Amino acid sequence: MNQRAPDIAKGTDWLLIWIYLALCVIGLICIFSVEYRTGDNIMQGLLGFKKEYSKQFFFLGASIVVAIFILITDSKFFTATANLSYLFGVFLILVTFVVGKEVGGSKSWIPLGFMNLQPVEVCKIFTSLAVAKYMSRPEMNFSKPRAQIIAAAIAFAPAVLSVLQKEPGAALVYFSFAIAFFREGLPGVYLTVFLSLILLIIASIVVKQNTLFVILTILAIGFVYLVRKKIKRNPRIVVTTILIWGLCVGVQMFLVPALFEKILKSHQVVRILSTFGIDDYKFKNKERAAEIQREYAKQGTARDKGVKGESYNVKQSKIAIGSGGFWGKGFLQGTQTSGDFVPAQNTDFIFSTVGESFGFWGSVLVLLLYFGLMLRIVFLAERQRSTFSRVYAYCVGGILFFHVVLNVCMTIGLAPSPGITLPFLSYGGSSLLTFTILLFILIKLDADRQMVLR
Repeated sequence: MNQRAPDIAKGTDWLLIWIYLALCVIGLICIFSVEYRTGDNIMQGLLGFKKEYSKQFFFLGASIVVAIFILITDSKFFTATANLSYLFGVFLILVTFVVGKEVGGSKSWIPLGFMNLQPVEVCKIFTSLAVAKYMSRPEMNFSKPRAQIIAAAIAFAPAVLSVLQKEPGAALVYFSFAIAFFREGLPGVYLTVFLSLILLIIASIVVKQNTLFVILTILAIGFVYLVRKKIKRNPRIVVTTILIWGLCVGVQMFLVPALFEKILKSHQVVRILSTFGIDDYKFKNKERAAEIQREYAKQGTARDKGVKGESYNVKQSKIAIGSGGFWGKGFLQGTQTSGDFVPAQNTDFIFSTVGESFGFWGSVLVLLLYFGLMLRIVFLAERQRSTFSRVYAYCVGGILFFHVVLNVCMTIGLAPSPGITLPFLSYGGSSLLTFTILLFILIKLDADRQMVLR
């Protein structure tokens, strides 16, 4: 008796697929609007594989083929190969240290001829599967520190390698796995500590070093005074307070300066400082200070040019979005984006094209599509019988959330530019394939949600 071909329509969440296709088409339209010039042969340009919109068109076709292949694959394949694929992903990242191509000062790409592959991007898929595999073990008790440490090590190992490749922006997205951890029972105290650390780092940037030291000391002394009665019964409160105070002082006096002086690249430092409107940060190393000033001058933000607190990229992006107004200038009518005023307008700053061409209403529509996508992913996650599928769904949702929020905030000047793409809209085969695979593995797992996977 012949075995029936798998029915990919059965149980498939078509709403998620339609949202995916809508975002991909919008991205293709935006990339086309940036590159098209009056008189160009559209069909020749689309099929010639020379223009970026042509390449994105073929990348989308390849992504759809891969998506169909995933939908006809047995869901057990993803659980069975989760750990092996994770090791393969880490191996690919390590390979870039040897044969990697340097792009934008970061040696994190593997040239494949027709496209460049960024392993740290692809590894998000494998890391999501590995985290889901580990956290779905029958004996898993995520309330124990040992389990939490192992899960964090699996999630953040590729991020550490990414930092070593001088690609901290890509590493930042790996913090999105914390969303899955909190859903599975990670204590809220970790979130409190993390947010406090972020707040301390920001304070270390915007407040002068000696001033912040005095503020932290006053807060510590004030806290000890307020709980002085409890200290008599529990003297360890004083020791804990001193340790926390010492840690905070260490972050603001040593960690943040070390990041700016030695770890971050000059353009990354300028992006961060510009976000907070700072162009007079005190660098102890005179050579480093001169390097940063050259970067300011290069980006058109030095004091003598009369522009303070904005990098050139973000400034041009905000001009493009602002010029779109409420209704936008219209398709192919954008002057900022089509005139190459906005750097990386097809990749990191693709949202500025949306804002200029389609205005406020178009930007809101795109954001609503992303909101609907993530809301649907959460809905799918909560209806899973399998812990593996639920954890994987939250990993996917977290990755998409971080990418969208960071990219849009960067584009409108509310966050430093980490150099990450906008899912499904930004140009790039590696990016589009990665997000397509991430999403369609989830769609396949949801189609088989009656099956308990481990």
